[in-house]
Amino acid sequence: SDIGSQKDRVVTEEEWQQKWETGNTGFHKEQGHPLLQKYLDVLLNGRSGLRIFFPLCGKAVEMKWLADMGHSVIGVEVSEQALKEFFAEHGLPYCEEPVPEIPGAKKLQSTSGNISLYCCSIYELSSSIVGKFDGVWDRGALVAVNPCDRQRYVSLMITLMEKNSSYLLVTVSYDPNKHKGPPFYVPESEIKSLFG
Repeated sequence: SDIGSQKDRVVTEEEWQQKWETGNTGFHKEQGHPLLQKYLDVLLNGRSGLRIFFPLCGKAVEMKWLADMGHSVIGVEVSEQALKEFFAEHGLPYCEEPVPEIPGAKKLQSTSGNISLYCCSIYELSSSIVGKFDGVWDRGALVAVNPCDRQRYVSLMITLMEKNSSYLLVTVSYDPNKHKGPPFYVPESEIKSLFG
């Protein structure tokens, strides 16, 4: 598939952290995403008390929304600032603890225990650390991952999913020769080959 000049583009974790530090976060939505509201039944599939994963979560407001419905929310994000802003903006008390398996990583967990956010690279996570998930809300992760890392990302996501897991994926469609990304263009054919 032709993703134009994007295939070699790399955005570093430091660049993502800088976006948060400088407030260059046009990708953050203050209101819950309309597609999650529209397809919530697909994600939940009549089930309650799910473990739902937010890859590259930032400070997504949907995390609190789903936690308030009785689900356990687990997220991962490189920007500690984004995670702290999430708890502050929702007035949620939380505690911080190191993640023994990942040097330098932290877990910020709501005192109610239903929201656990990992501050580290997503590629450092594994099911032995975070367990497996009944649902994934991928609103801006696959399209933010460097094109050269997509296979690695999807392979990891598949290992984190339970057998009957639901995966909601939001992508963007545009001419990749006109924008360098992120968000990156991921054609449907590539999504099918990545996820099978």
